[in-house]
Amino acid sequence: MKIILTFTLLMIPGVVSSMRVTGYSGGGVMITCGYDEAYRGNEKYFCKGQWSTCTDQIKTEEKNKWVQKDRFSLYDDTTSGVFTVTIRDLSERDSGTHYCGTENFGLDPNTKVDLKVITDQQNRSVRGYSGGNIIINFKYEKKHKNHEKYVCKSAADQCFTVINTNRAAEWKHDRRFSVHDDRSAGLLRLFIRELNENDSGEYNITVKVSEEYSFFSEFNLNIRDDDCCVKSISLSAAAGGSVNISCKYPQSHRSDVKFLCWRSGDDLCAEETSVNQSRRWSPEGKIQLYDDREEQLLTGSISHVTEQHSEYWCGVQSDRGHKSFITRVLIRVTGVSRTSTSLPSLNTSSGSSLIIVLVLVLLVLIIAGLSLLFLCKKHQSRGGDSPSQTGPREHEVVSYTGCDYEEIKDTHKQLPTNPSSNCVYATVQKATGDSQCCITSAEDLNYAVVNFHKESDCPDSVSIRNNQDYSEYAAVSHLTA
Repeated sequence: MKIILTFTLLMIPGVVSSMRVTGYSGGGVMITCGYDEAYRGNEKYFCKGQWSTCTDQIKTEEKNKWVQKDRFSLYDDTTSGVFTVTIRDLSERDSGTHYCGTENFGLDPNTKVDLKVITDQQNRSVRGYSGGNIIINFKYEKKHKNHEKYVCKSAADQCFTVINTNRAAEWKHDRRFSVHDDRSAGLLRLFIRELNENDSGEYNITVKVSEEYSFFSEFNLNIRDDDCCVKSISLSAAAGGSVNISCKYPQSHRSDVKFLCWRSGDDLCAEETSVNQSRRWSPEGKIQLYDDREEQLLTGSISHVTEQHSEYWCGVQSDRGHKSFITRVLIRVTGVSRTSTSLPSLNTSSGSSLIIVLVLVLLVLIIAGLSLLFLCKKHQSRGGDSPSQTGPREHEVVSYTGCDYEEIKDTHKQLPTNPSSNCVYATVQKATGDSQCCITSAEDLNYAVVNFHKESDCPDSVSIRNNQDYSEYAAVSHLTA
């Protein structure tokens, strides 16, 4: 008979009088109850219902070993003075009042446990493939974001921890296992790489709420070695070009979402494209996919290939978000694509050589241009200068509206001695200060003959305009013969 003596329970060191426990349907809880050292050898039990009518779920005298009965397990740790009760495969019928206690005649020290089971559809079975990878997602309420989470694998009535985390938004790695706790999203991701058949078995993802209780989600991992699927594919592509991929998948995944993702370091899928319809291309982008469910064949194209994007994975995704990476696709970059519009990267030595060549070509072009300009200037200078001139230019073409006068030319001929000759101009005046001197002999002339072509409407006199102050002749007078 179980009699409650509240004041006695409160006097027992380390005994918790009551606790509230939350679990999820399909998952489980672990409840730890303490007892006084005096009750180390007594039976331990876990029952359901009000104290006067509490029905034992499990009861044992065994010490320091797990004892199992249906969905219930009990472990009495006499060294620590606690015993742990585990309930698996929770359902709503497990909700209610429970007690964990120590059998004692007339007085049973106990702890009241109020268990609440929240309905949640858990994926109890996860399938992976030998040589591939897998991602398993576990959702939890955000009120548990600061609680420690860990993953363990069941073996010989024990659950051996494979990895745990107490950090937010960071990946933690332990051999082939990685775990990431996204506390803002309330999502724990478990990543297992290089799967083999020994990885098959029962696993728990546990959230440790307090020292008194934890809740967990169970799943069975089944690793297969399917003959349909190639574990690894190697392809070649030019940098900046494109490459086509083709991956088979098991028939059991025909209706699942297919994906192709690029792996980079700790990022499981740095870039990912998925397709969820048969014989429909995924939206345009760097990765395009086509799922032929009749042939169980995923095909696609990867464009703008670079050396950094060399490892891709073909896989399937379940409705719970778990991802099985089936086929690894390795791309070896062979060179520069002829159709690529992007420029290849240059190393330091090749870049410096190109700059030197460009500078030399530019210098040659500049020198050639200056030489050509110099020759043109020299040619113009020779054509414009009079052979007889030793000083500055003194003669220029004179124009008048409607009339053209030829350039005065120095022919070095002797002036005729006969004044009655047919010369058009008999007198050339040389300016000397304010006075003019009449020149009548050839010795005083620089020009022996001056000829003008006279038209009827031209004026009788023409003046040579010269802006140079040192012009020797200021005027030429036209005399009528």
